Amino acid sequence: MVTRSPKALIIGAGIAGPAAAILLKRAGFNVELFEAWPYSAGIGGGLQIAPNGMRVLAEIGLADDMIATGSISESFDFYSKSGRKLGSVNRSMQQRFGMPAVNMRRSDLLETLINRAWCENVELRFEKRLARIEDRADRPIVAHFSDGSSSEGDFLIGADGVHSMVRQHVLPDGPRPFDTGLISFGGFIPRSLIEGGAMGQGIEATFGQSGFFGYGFCSPDPHCGAMWWSTQPSRGLDAAAHRSMDQETIRRHLLDFHAGWRDPIPRILHDAEGILVTDTLDVATLPVWSRGRTLLIGDAAHATSPHAGQGASLALEDAMRLCRLMQERRDLGETFRAFEEERRTRVEHIVAIARRNGNSKREFSATGAWIRDRMFSALIPFASRGMDFMFAYDATREVTPRPETSGLRDRQAA
Repeated sequence: MVTRSPKALIIGAGIAGPAAAILLKRAGFNVELFEAWPYSAGIGGGLQIAPNGMRVLAEIGLADDMIATGSISESFDFYSKSGRKLGSVNRSMQQRFGMPAVNMRRSDLLETLINRAWCENVELRFEKRLARIEDRADRPIVAHFSDGSSSEGDFLIGADGVHSMVRQHVLPDGPRPFDTGLISFGGFIPRSLIEGGAMGQGIEATFGQSGFFGYGFCSPDPHCGAMWWSTQPSRGLDAAAHRSMDQETIRRHLLDFHAGWRDPIPRILHDAEGILVTDTLDVATLPVWSRGRTLLIGDAAHATSPHAGQGASLALEDAMRLCRLMQERRDLGETFRAFEEERRTRVEHIVAIARRNGNSKREFSATGAWIRDRMFSALIPFASRGMDFMFAYDATREVTPRPETSGLRDRQAA
């Protein structure tokens, strides 16, 4: 009798899905990765991978690639819209945490992860939209897709984002994503628009009486090597309503909203093209993350709004911790429970921090904004130290083995 490696079905080829596929494949699992959309390069805005996420990329072998493709961020500096500096966080990340924070285009990260998954011989299937999951005792778990096809495996990982279809299987009547009431605009601009002057290699972020604006370098590319974003109250218009507008109408809205803000914000918006618009959603907590042989990871389990800069890094952490636990435990139910127990407190704390940070970008009176800025300046040294737990976390550490009596691998035979 010849044993065979267990097979993982992974739904979602964003960040958590490909990272988990690579790590599980290296650990000896068979892996099939499914994505609802066609393969396409160049999709998405900018993001930052914090030191905790960069440790996982280093374990995969991609940290140096992403540093070369992106831009190391040396600080996160805050200003009032008139130009008064309020304070800085996230300085000396490499020195303090052993890895830098790196700004990058989401599309560069996704393309690099997908290419590495292909090189690791992960089976990738695009244009496979999940329709339902069939999980019956003593039979393989089956993922059924909207094109009529299906695939069998030994367990299924839902890494399909904030609007997860897998979550609906795990929790048919569970919580839905929460709309934080903020909407985000963003895109890329030539580096020349922010080069020179006092601009360093970090992020510069500005608070207004209402809303928030940030920008920084994200690539050596001179034509689109800087990223920008605007966060503002939705005021009754969701992202879909704004996306239905033409680019010039969106640009005029942004120029009106940020009129009178410090340079170079008006200059950035005047030259911005390909403006992206997204709702700001999160998933603060779920009753459980697994059901039977199905587990949720990444945004499917704990989507966070972008106001803590941790969404992508938490997805990478999940992939790493899941792989470590799958290597050390033979019983699938125990592994899924251990994963949820280990991860829940950390990720829910960060989701809550991000939601709270987003509240500072809502509508304020002139007096309220003045008070907020002064309090922010006074409290930012303490807040900065309070964020260190995010960056110091090491998802690559080993798991202490536990005694085991039966296992997934032992039950597989061909």
